[in-house]
Amino acid sequence: DLSGSITNPDVKLNLGGEFIKESTATTFLRQRGYGWLLEVEDDDPEDNKPLLEELDIDLKDIYYKIRCVLMPMPSLGFNRQVVRDNPDFWGPLAVVLFFSMISLYGQFKVVSWIITIWIFGSLTIFLLARVLGGEVAYGQVLGVIGYSLLPLIVIAPVLLVVGSFEVVSTLIKLFGVFWAAYSAASLLVGEEFKTKKPLLIYPIFLLYIYFLSLYTGV
Repeated sequence: DLSGSITNPDVKLNLGGEFIKESTATTFLRQRGYGWLLEVEDDDPEDNKPLLEELDIDLKDIYYKIRCVLMPMPSLGFNRQVVRDNPDFWGPLAVVLFFSMISLYGQFKVVSWIITIWIFGSLTIFLLARVLGGEVAYGQVLGVIGYSLLPLIVIAPVLLVVGSFEVVSTLIKLFGVFWAAYSAASLLVGEEFKTKKPLLIYPIFLLYIYFLSLYTGV
C-alpha cells in the first residue's frame, strides 16, 4: 500500500529582515527566472500630483497677470513684465474662450474666428516684431495678446446697457480698444524698437478693432 501526503514546501523569503512564506507557484516562477512577474512597483510620488499641477496651471499666477493687464498704469506697482517674460498657455486660452462665449449671441461661427485671429494675429505680430529687431518669442506674444482681451470683456456688459445710445456706445468701444491695445503694446513694444514703435503698435491696435468687430457682429 502506498500512503503519504503532499504539502507545500515551507519556503521563506527574507525581505528587509522579515520572513515571508512563499507559495509553490511563487517558488516555481522564481526558480525558472520569471520572478519579475511578481514584482510590484512602488508608487511614484509624481503620479499623485494634483490635476492643476499636472497641467501646469498656476491660478495665482493667472490672477496676477489678469490684474496686470486690467491695470496697466505703472504707478500701481505691478510687475507687468511677468506677463511677457513668464508666458503661459492656459490663462490666455481661458480669456479668449470667455471672450468667444460672450460673443456667441446670435453668431455661433464667431468662436472659430476669434480663436483663429488670436493664433494667426499673434503670429503676425511676432513675425513683425522679429523683423523689426525685437527679441520676443511666439509664446510671449500669444500670451500677451490673449490676456489683453480682458478690457474688451470688461466693456461688453456696458455695451449691452448703452447699446441704444450710439455716441456713448462708440466712445466706450474706442476706450476698450485703446485700453486693450495700450496694455498689449506696453508689454510687447520695448525700447529695442526705438523709432520703429508705430510700425508694431498700429497692427496691434487694428487687431483689437477686429476682435471688437467680431463681438459686435460687424
